Amino acid sequence: MDFILDIDGTLWNTTEVVAKAWNRAVKESGLSKLKDLTVTSDMLKKEFGKPMDVIADDLFGDIGDKIKSDLLKLCCKYEHEAIEACNDDLTYPEVRETLRELSKKQRLFIVSNCQDGYIELVMKKNGIEDLITDYECFGRTGLQKDENITLVINRNHLENPVYVGDTAGDAAASKKAGIPFAFCRYGFGEVEKPDYAIDTFNELLRIFP
Repeated sequence: MDFILDIDGTLWNTTEVVAKAWNRAVKESGLSKLKDLTVTSDMLKKEFGKPMDVIADDLFGDIGDKIKSDLLKLCCKYEHEAIEACNDDLTYPEVRETLRELSKKQRLFIVSNCQDGYIELVMKKNGIEDLITDYECFGRTGLQKDENITLVINRNHLENPVYVGDTAGDAAASKKAGIPFAFCRYGFGEVEKPDYAIDTFNELLRIFP
């Protein structure tokens, strides 16, 4: 059994930090259409897991494609800087310990709808670079999550993987990719009838001994 992991709502919760970073970018943009927009943690919890361009559409609306693209890049830049500078432990309990234990018997992968460079930041902040065999994201390929899952499966010749995530989108992507889904109930979303469900990350050790 190999594990392909989501990030936000699964491994950690950065929404408070990210909201501040995105508000900084929105304010600096000076866009009159966004003068009343305040990005909140709760807003991001509903958006995280979607491709970055969809998040931008949901939050920023019709401000023109080029302007929206530039603003999203600035948001991601400030987000990266804020997370890198943050000294708080944003990771859910027992995640790092569980990943190290799992890695003794199984291979670990990450697939996310995040921007390019985000997965590398996550691995660095958590000190898990040595545990992750391969990873892929929307920001690097432009592909949907199920396509990136399939890409990772094929290039690593995975025979029995399970995707671990926290949203209905994660569940749908797993289904499209033809693999089981383990639902993190503590995350950002709701999923009906997942293949597996956990209330804490370390329950993976019990379900998949």
